[in-house]
Amino acid sequence: MAPSTKLLLLSLYLLQSLSASFGQDAVKGGYWFPESGFPASSIDSTLFTHLFCAFAVLNPQTNQVSISPSNNASFSQFTKTVQSKNPSVKTLLSIGGGGANRTVFASMASQSASRKSFIDSSIRVARAYGFSGLDLDWEYPQTAGDMTNLGTLLTEWRAAVATEARSSGRAALLLTAAFYFSPNLNELKYPAQSINTNLDWVNVMAYDFYDPSWYKFTNSHSMLYDPSGRVSGSSGIQAWIQAGVSAKKLVLGMPFYGYAWRLVNANNHGLLAPANGPAGPDNGAMTYNQIRNFIAQNNAPVVYNGTLVMNYCYAGTTWIGYDDTQAISTKVSYAKQKGLLGYFAWHVGADNNWALSQQAQQSWEAEISGTGHYSRSRRIKNGPDGVLSEMIYLV
Repeated sequence: MAPSTKLLLLSLYLLQSLSASFGQDAVKGGYWFPESGFPASSIDSTLFTHLFCAFAVLNPQTNQVSISPSNNASFSQFTKTVQSKNPSVKTLLSIGGGGANRTVFASMASQSASRKSFIDSSIRVARAYGFSGLDLDWEYPQTAGDMTNLGTLLTEWRAAVATEARSSGRAALLLTAAFYFSPNLNELKYPAQSINTNLDWVNVMAYDFYDPSWYKFTNSHSMLYDPSGRVSGSSGIQAWIQAGVSAKKLVLGMPFYGYAWRLVNANNHGLLAPANGPAGPDNGAMTYNQIRNFIAQNNAPVVYNGTLVMNYCYAGTTWIGYDDTQAISTKVSYAKQKGLLGYFAWHVGADNNWALSQQAQQSWEAEISGTGHYSRSRRIKNGPDGVLSEMIYLV
């Protein structure tokens, strides 16, 4: 083979690897987990570009990644199942999750040998189960040392993924992570430089800001904007960018669930209304599907607040804050207009006849094509929340 031909083939391979790992098209993502009771076979994968299968577990003794026996069958068939409807959808194996023991991850990341065990086993499992990538969901590093070790872990993980791709001749596995909504976590700072260099993107968990088990007043748990400046999805995104993570490596998280508060007074049912705990189990958490059923069964009024970008409904002493199609549309448009890589949902099984997923896809495509535009009408009167709202419709 002539040297020029070899050089051309090498260039094409490197281009393919870079394209696979660092030249991502838009991400329209969603997480799925078997404990949701929603079968993977029911996922409309045509609405997504990437689907995350959650969660693989980390063995505290061996520091190896594995699939629990109860999930083995569904995980092994996940890629084949979702690609039967959409052959181009990519699947990623997510590791950890909110229920995982954070100290196990901290211990693993603290030593070179245990990091290698984690990395090598994660690659091996991803390939064996047919995934296109790996997703780290460590909730959350607790010390400055944890953050430093996280940065080292990502550097070594990226190098191992690249080495495996070269030796196997396959496209490099995608590497992503689900992180806190902001790079600043309890006075700690995520290793932004390592994140920007080594991850294909970050799934920014822009939700769970408030919940009724801690806060004695109603509020949005996933507001895009907050005029008070306390916490919001947009402030978190801006902080990530200011920390040095490219907008093109940020994916905005959107919850397909809400929280139900128990009102102190049924006649005071706006934002920041006094409440005395969750209205229901699981800290008041309700899937979008459950919320739509609640609205229908109780003829509950629905309010969209365009200042914060959120919805709420109420009936009796139950108040539920959540994202409906208006909020989803505005959030997706924000992500596109700010140059973000895309959006993701937690979780796909919580949707209601794919209303939110379809709205998200349509809003993103409208922004891309330029065929859509936004008309705005302001409600001059104050609503029950006392906040001026701006209604935004996709037309």
